[in-house]
Amino acid sequence: MTEAEIIEREESISEEIACLLACENTPYYDIDTLLKDLQICHGASFINQLKLIIGHPSFTPIEGESHIYSTGGEKDCDYPNLLNAARKAVEHGYKVFILPNPKGFRTPDFIFEQKGNYKLYDLKTITGKSSVSNRLVESIGQSNRVLLNMAVDYNTRLLVADIKKYFEINTNAIEVLIFKGKKAVSIDRHIALHPAFYRLLKKRYEK
Repeated sequence: MTEAEIIEREESISEEIACLLACENTPYYDIDTLLKDLQICHGASFINQLKLIIGHPSFTPIEGESHIYSTGGEKDCDYPNLLNAARKAVEHGYKVFILPNPKGFRTPDFIFEQKGNYKLYDLKTITGKSSVSNRLVESIGQSNRVLLNMAVDYNTRLLVADIKKYFEINTNAIEVLIFKGKKAVSIDRHIALHPAFYRLLKKRYEK
C-alpha cells in the first residue's frame, strides 16, 4: 500500500468515526442536526443515518397519499413539484420521505426506501428545453444522486451530453434517475461514460 493510499484510508476512517460520534451524541428529536450530521457520514454510517432520519417522529403520512411522508412544509413554493415527483416514485415501488429545509445549510429533497435499500435524492423538475446541465450542477454538494422529473419534451442527444458532463465534473456522482411520464430510467457513472450511452438512453428514454 502506497503512502497516499494509507493517508486516504486514515482520512476515511476518521470521517467514519466522526459520523459515528455525531450519531451517538445527536438528540433523537432534532431532525435538523440529524440532517447536518449526514454530511460527514459515509458507507455504512451514511445508511444508518438515513434510517435514523426517516425514523424521526416528526415524519407523518401525507393525508390522501400512500407511502409518502413529510415533516410539514406544504406551504413551501416547491411543494407541488416535490409531491408530484413523490407520487411517481411510489408508482415505481418506493416509500418516499420528503425532507425539510433547515436554515443554514443545503439539504437534498428525498429519501427513497425500497426493499430495505435507502437512497438520498435531490430533485430537479425540468421545465426548460435546455436546462438540465445547469440544474445538475446546482445539485453538486447536496447529494450524489439526482432525480430529474421531466415536465418538458427534452431532446435525447442534449440530455445525454448534459448527463455525461455532470458525471465528468462531479467525481462523487453516483446516479441520475429520470422520471418521464410512467418511465423511470436510472443512469449510473458506468452507463453515462460508456461510448454507447446515447443509443442506450435513446432506447429506454424515447420508447
